[in-house]
Amino acid sequence: MAKTSLEAGQPAPEFCLSDQDGNKNCLEDLKGKWVVLYFYPRDNTQGCSLEAMDFSRLKGDFEAENAVILGVSRDSEESHRKFIEKKDISICLLSDTGIDIHKTYDVFHMKNFMGKEVMSTVRTTFLIDPEGRIARTWSNVKVKGHAEKVLSELKALKGQ
Repeated sequence: MAKTSLEAGQPAPEFCLSDQDGNKNCLEDLKGKWVVLYFYPRDNTQGCSLEAMDFSRLKGDFEAENAVILGVSRDSEESHRKFIEKKDISICLLSDTGIDIHKTYDVFHMKNFMGKEVMSTVRTTFLIDPEGRIARTWSNVKVKGHAEKVLSELKALKGQ
């Protein structure tokens, strides 16, 4: 399966997207913080729900490491609000309905879905350092245990 062309050490591409409440979230405003930027296919699907709930469960641990978690999908702000309410999610979800940021981060690729080739989001996570550089990428993410792996890698990069 396809994976992002972005690699550790590169500057993270700028983005400015609206969250579930219509607030703009821009990478430039997060300088000085670690950013977990994860792309997922759709709200309210099994894997995406588990991933969002896992990151929500560990939100305090990430915040203790000066990290913010941002989930990105092609869903609307309204869809994100319903998803957050239904699944009791506490992280920020960003809406990229035009898939511009998906394309910028190279996470929108041809996938095989139920025997058909379709363009879709490849589940991908980027760990961005406080200077705005990509510290680590995970492509074709398997959801189970992923949030824990990201937290562990963050701590390792910080030398803990």
